[in-house]
Amino acid sequence: MSRLGEFDFIRQLLAPLCRNAPGAFNLTDDAATLAPSHGCELVATVDAVVAGVHFLPDDQPGLIARKALRVNLSDLAAKGAKPLGFLMALALPSHIDDEWLKRFAAGLGRDVDAFACPLMGGDTVATPGPLMVSITAFGEVKTGHMTRRSAAMAGYVLCVSGTIGDAALGLDVAKGQYAALAADHRAYLLDRYRIPQPRLALGQALAGRDSACLDISDGLCADVGHICEQSNIGAVIEVAKLPLSEAAKSVLAKSPEAMARVLGGGDDYELAFGVPPTNLASTLALGRAAGIGVTPIGSFEAGSGVRVLDGNGVAIAVSSEGYTHR
Repeated sequence: MSRLGEFDFIRQLLAPLCRNAPGAFNLTDDAATLAPSHGCELVATVDAVVAGVHFLPDDQPGLIARKALRVNLSDLAAKGAKPLGFLMALALPSHIDDEWLKRFAAGLGRDVDAFACPLMGGDTVATPGPLMVSITAFGEVKTGHMTRRSAAMAGYVLCVSGTIGDAALGLDVAKGQYAALAADHRAYLLDRYRIPQPRLALGQALAGRDSACLDISDGLCADVGHICEQSNIGAVIEVAKLPLSEAAKSVLAKSPEAMARVLGGGDDYELAFGVPPTNLASTLALGRAAGIGVTPIGSFEAGSGVRVLDGNGVAIAVSSEGYTHR
């Protein structure tokens, strides 16, 4: 590495991110130890982010680090798990310098503290290809209480957390679209794209209840479709019920065709989940207690696939493929 040597990088910038994690051994060993609390089991998830695919190559290093961790924490949130720690592998191209590494580590440290999720170990390698950050996150959930994709049933109410479509529209803004959009709306959408908000409190509140859940990473229609596939049912999404931010509404007022991005774009990292109608009121209350809005946007039904209805109840054609890696 034509910068801080690998071991100096680990010792000076990464080892401080092990705070409060005795099993990480201050990153001085080849592995770490991690045990869940009594009566709990481990939940593990891994996601990688790659320059030019999941973030723009000129994005700030600290924001790249935070997004890499947060997309994994979002997976833990969807499973109802409390974060315990993470492993990280970095593939660094030659143009990365010491200042970039310092800013990356500072951003990562900010979220290590915010989510009480310490670095436990990992690896750094040089690459002739694009920058890549791969994180494996660990959490814990009460034994047998992990929320699955496969538990939805016909008649369940389809709900989402937060607002939908902001991240996809934020990526469009980052690429130069919607130039006439107000500055505060542009900033809001960019922030939603670059800094996901893992809904950990809500996910943990849903654990152990009758629900099926995942986080919206590939796009609303695609991810609801994943629940349908695993639960062997269909779903209906009502466009008029979608929770939209003021920034998204402003985009749609001038560019109605952007609704396709709201329904099919990815990177929202909100939760999509189904609950029995009898649990809806208590689920909305859980959202309020967690400080995040929960909105019913449709229902699950017998059959297969995802139907999207406009404000008049008429089915509209929307690609449900979402983002896929090919």
